[in-house]
Amino acid sequence: MTTHIARLIQQLDDSTGPSYDARAELIYIGSDAIPAIIDGLPSLDRFGQLTAIEVFEEVADPRCGPALIALLGSDDSTVREWAAMALASLKIDGAVEPVRHAYRACLERATPPDWSEPEGIRWALTELSARSPVVPPLTARLRATAADDALGWRSARFAEIINDLADHAQVILYSQFWRVDADRTYGVPGPGLDWELDWTAPWEHLVEESRAWSLLEAFEAPVGDNIFVAPTWIDRTDLHPER
Repeated sequence: MTTHIARLIQQLDDSTGPSYDARAELIYIGSDAIPAIIDGLPSLDRFGQLTAIEVFEEVADPRCGPALIALLGSDDSTVREWAAMALASLKIDGAVEPVRHAYRACLERATPPDWSEPEGIRWALTELSARSPVVPPLTARLRATAADDALGWRSARFAEIINDLADHAQVILYSQFWRVDADRTYGVPGPGLDWELDWTAPWEHLVEESRAWSLLEAFEAPVGDNIFVAPTWIDRTDLHPER
């Protein structure tokens, strides 16, 4: 079995097909495979490490915690992001400070806050109860629950949400739209406005710039009783977290 598991771990790097079968078999083997995967992580390339993270999440064995924490120091941004999110989804003890450190390192690299890595790490910190998103009263009151317990807001109220967030000094990064039919949720194309913020600008400027662009989106957004919008926003403290 040990030799077989080692062979499966080597296959995790092969994105042409074998990796997917190896992933499924390692998940089926379960906890018995975890120590060998941990030992084999340093020999895997980016694709293999990402696949190993998926195995860790599916098997949910807490022994993978130290290995995931080590991956927060990877040279690859996606590996760092996935490792942080896995630590959060598995509720690994002792993960909060390493994930906080990973987020500070992300900011020190001047990674734009709306890129995937910082967004994923913020999600992880929120799941670990180490970050509390600011949700103004009106925004909280207007929140509706769509299908599959996905939280969103009816798109008809989008402009109100935008102004409420901006009035409370929140910067909207982007928004996604969803259609709910027969308790199923489907992605809906938004207005597709291509806008970027200058993260060197003062926070107050960022707030108003994101308000202006988001209101343009609201003007062109799809509207209907079954159309929901899910904006993503950050607070000033997300750019200057406590040390």
